[in-house]
Amino acid sequence: MFNIGASELILLLLIAFIVVGPKDLPKVARTLGRFVRTVRSMAAEVKREAGLDELEKDFRDVRHQVQDTLREADVRGDLRKAEKEIDGELRSVREELNPVNQANHHAGGNEK
Repeated sequence: MFNIGASELILLLLIAFIVVGPKDLPKVARTLGRFVRTVRSMAAEVKREAGLDELEKDFRDVRHQVQDTLREADVRGDLRKAEKEIDGELRSVREELNPVNQANHHAGGNEK
């Protein structure tokens, strides 16, 4: 819910300790805990009554389906394989043409 790290939590506790004082700090912490628990339960109740839980679950399901579809439709591996095959074919064609070009070049060079 709150992205509070350890350093931020220590700083908040230190400030609370200074503002409230060591004597009343446990009482304030309990009251704050009860308040947070009440707010969370109220938020959960609102989500339940509004049907947001089901909507959230449906969105999660759709997201998983989309991710699965994207994984299935991933053609990068096939494209890499095709690229390697094409490169191999081009290399073999160059090798076949290279002796022919060299022979023509040498033959043409002797005639000059």
